[in-house]
Amino acid sequence: MQPIGADVLAHVHQLYGAQSAHIDEGRAADWAATFTADGEFHSPSYPEPATGTAALVEFAERLAAADRDEGARTRHVITNLVAEPAGPGALTVRGYLQIVRTADGESRLLRMTTFTDELVADGGAWRVRRRVVRRDDAR
Repeated sequence: MQPIGADVLAHVHQLYGAQSAHIDEGRAADWAATFTADGEFHSPSYPEPATGTAALVEFAERLAAADRDEGARTRHVITNLVAEPAGPGALTVRGYLQIVRTADGESRLLRMTTFTDELVADGGAWRVRRRVVRRDDAR
């Protein structure tokens, strides 16, 4: 594996921290902006992939509405990141994503997943071009 510079890794970590905060705080447009305009989100937890900014915003808005309707708080916890070069201005990033929901004073792990992202340098920032999420219970 070819090493990646500390400055790039810092930007990658900031990207994932921002993504989690945006979606957990109901900032759907900010979350969608961390993807490219044609970005894709694929997950076996949802019937269809979300592709493009409008679909990504709608997806994040549905999650926020579900939390509001149920009086809950959902947190996305990303760990174990491994980033590898994938060509000029591109990275492949793999990691773990835990989805934790708190309601009525109790927190529980909803899903343990892994993800693989294709990141690209876009407009001076790293953005997700394609995300594929895999649930540990759905191979």
